[in-house]
Amino acid sequence: MKNYKYIYVALLSILGLTVSCSEDFLDRPPKDRLVDAGFYQTDDQLLSGTAPLYSAVWKDYADKANFKLGDIRGGTLYRAWNDRDAVEFNITAVSDASEYAYRAFYIVIGQSNLIMNNINTYAGSGVTEAVKNHALGEARFMRATAYTHLVMNFGAVPIIENNLDHLNNPQLRRNNVEDVWEFILRDYEFAAENLSEISLADGRLTSYSAKGMLARTHLTLAGLGASAGGRDQGHLDKARDYAADVINNSGKSLLSNYADLFTYPYDNGNESLFELQWSYSPKGSSTQYEASNTMISQINPNNEVAANGDGWGGDLSASWWMLTLYDGLIQDDGATPGFTLDQRLKATFMLPGFTYPGVIQTVKDDEGNNVNQDLVVADPGEDPYQVFASIKKYVIGRGAYLEGDADAQDYPNNTYMLRLAEMYLIYAEAVLGNSGSTTDAAALTAFNAVHMRAGLPEFEDPLTWDDIFEERVREFAMESITWYDLVRLHYYDPSEAYDIINAQDRGLFAIEPNQWPDPSAWTFSKTPDQAFRNATANSGNFLIPIPASEMSQSPSLAEEPEAYDFGDGE
Repeated sequence: MKNYKYIYVALLSILGLTVSCSEDFLDRPPKDRLVDAGFYQTDDQLLSGTAPLYSAVWKDYADKANFKLGDIRGGTLYRAWNDRDAVEFNITAVSDASEYAYRAFYIVIGQSNLIMNNINTYAGSGVTEAVKNHALGEARFMRATAYTHLVMNFGAVPIIENNLDHLNNPQLRRNNVEDVWEFILRDYEFAAENLSEISLADGRLTSYSAKGMLARTHLTLAGLGASAGGRDQGHLDKARDYAADVINNSGKSLLSNYADLFTYPYDNGNESLFELQWSYSPKGSSTQYEASNTMISQINPNNEVAANGDGWGGDLSASWWMLTLYDGLIQDDGATPGFTLDQRLKATFMLPGFTYPGVIQTVKDDEGNNVNQDLVVADPGEDPYQVFASIKKYVIGRGAYLEGDADAQDYPNNTYMLRLAEMYLIYAEAVLGNSGSTTDAAALTAFNAVHMRAGLPEFEDPLTWDDIFEERVREFAMESITWYDLVRLHYYDPSEAYDIINAQDRGLFAIEPNQWPDPSAWTFSKTPDQAFRNATANSGNFLIPIPASEMSQSPSLAEEPEAYDFGDGE
């Protein structure tokens, strides 16, 4: 994407591009159209204008970049043949993941700025002040979220508040990392103060969504500019307090069964604080591609599972490192059959013999006829090195058995961006702070709320950072979290971040069940003829370079970052 996108978004702002109302902004995302200044005359019209911020503007990120950055680069996933730059930790300025992510985040920022400009310019007297501020809060929340992803992947990046400012001069300068984080913090604080406390519609943001992001942000800022053992206590206290506020006052609660978080239909459940909102759109609809969750096509392991012609994730798998974190699964370096009590494994990854009710597959019976049955993950048979711990999380199956509401590159299920479970683990880590371990009762209670929900026994040992980090990896695998946890660590202890990444086994391996059918344990063996098993992370490759296409259009991006002029702040 050329740097002209900044000009394009600015021109849209001049034209007043927004979206039309729909009966339900989540069931059927609105269609784009040009409107005049008379559009923003009611609260409903104003809220309709923010609807695309929940889906379409995140499209390129959700479809092509999120699991490549958050999970492959973070080490929870590997690919046997594709996306090797992410697997081997050498994403470059010409890598697709870099291009898609950078472009997508600035699309979110540009459209958020556009919507704020439209609201402030066109909102009529019939719009209530509360809804106006709520809509502005939605836009600033989304902008902050995009900038969070940008700064944690690319480091110093340009801060853009108004795209019109760059209409005549698209040569952008990057801003200091500390200023980008200050900008993010101010946006989330505005959102927390102005978003409705109760959701205005299923899936709409609330003030608790912003407070949850503030908990995450303060936990990150505690380490910015710090050293190991020296995280800022003020930020840790704020992370703890915001997390506690969401846990105690949001009305949200953990689901009792972890698998229910991803068993469709799960959208906008009581554990969710922020989801990207997708819907099925029939072929020929003007919103078909923009409205649907096309990431599912990327991760479906094969057509036997998808049967929509889009099983493109056959070489995606949990990494060896990921599977070692499920206690009991990999025994004696995989040689002894192992199993785990952790229910998150089956909900996240498919091992041979796992059965998934409601995900239908077609098989041949003894007479050669096609029959349908609940999915049973195949026995590796004669070639165990062609079997992977494929992705289950978000994979919902075939459209014909979802009331017809799914098709190739057209899935209806939402993408989690923030869940209540993270608040419990942020609380525990913030209480731990700079200590080596903690026996704080409230921290252990918060940790165990997540840990025991997965079917595991109560954790009674002193709680360490490693315990919390590994719990986060198991809880949020395939939710694009792990990489950002490593960036947070890197802010104050880069050596430890490198050590974790460099110790991750990212190579191929085989999985064999102990019996068939109904295996109860599995052995694992590393592919003997594959040379690559470990990445090399260091200060020179930890951050992703800004895409070459952006640098060629705006060479000023290569200059040293500068301080951002906040003016009067808010």
